[in-house]
Amino acid sequence: MKIVFVGGGNMAGALIGGLVRAGQAPASIWVVEVDAPRLAALKNQYGIGGSGAPDAALRGADATVLAVKPQQMQAACAACRTWLDNGFVLSIAAGIGAGTIAGWTGRAQVVRAMPNTPALIGAGITGASARPEVSADERALAQRILGVCGPVVWFEDEAMLDAVTAVSGSGPAYVFYFIEALQSAAQQMGMDREQARQFSIATFLGAARLADESPDPVQVLRERVTSKGGTTAAALARLQAAQVDRQFIEAVFAAWERSRELSQAFGKPPGRPA
Repeated sequence: MKIVFVGGGNMAGALIGGLVRAGQAPASIWVVEVDAPRLAALKNQYGIGGSGAPDAALRGADATVLAVKPQQMQAACAACRTWLDNGFVLSIAAGIGAGTIAGWTGRAQVVRAMPNTPALIGAGITGASARPEVSADERALAQRILGVCGPVVWFEDEAMLDAVTAVSGSGPAYVFYFIEALQSAAQQMGMDREQARQFSIATFLGAARLADESPDPVQVLRERVTSKGGTTAAALARLQAAQVDRQFIEAVFAAWERSRELSQAFGKPPGRPA
């Protein structure tokens, strides 16, 4: 089996590291990375092969993972197209449809995926969608590649990846935003910076773990913390008066709308591959 990564940034590094730890032979992984120091670091760290530009090493790949920025995708696909003679293409770039990738690469077998940044520590979640031309074996390999960084949720409708982008792709920033706010409040109450950081992060980690492991809905868990007339009730009353929940939902929808705009901005692919 041969897996090629086009782009060697943080997300590609997380996937490569996860694959190697999961038992993938380093000799079966190749990375194309224009940044020479980054390429050398990946090769030295994981014992994989690599080059600074697409070349004949891409031939015969079972999976070609496109891990470049959206604005670099078209150029990267054009540079790779000559060498893509086998397998499927797996894109982890936001906002570019699988049909567009198929047109740019000349490969009809395209899986589009949206991981999030906690994948860098193996704690991510990925939404994925496969074109009809992708075989069951190819889909299984895509699952294996993406699964090294956390759960993979598949969607038949590729348009749902815009919702994935808004909810989990952008989601870590929402969590960091609220951690920042909680930490700021703790410091204003007298905690030093490290104490505020420790309490804020531990609270989010613990609450998320409880929500994950409990059979009860998060609404029930919230209600259990909220004693009538107590401190939590006072805090939630202020949040409800400010309609923070409504504002937060609207914020997520803003991310969803922007994802759809970006998807449409790339237009339709230049013809369907044979």
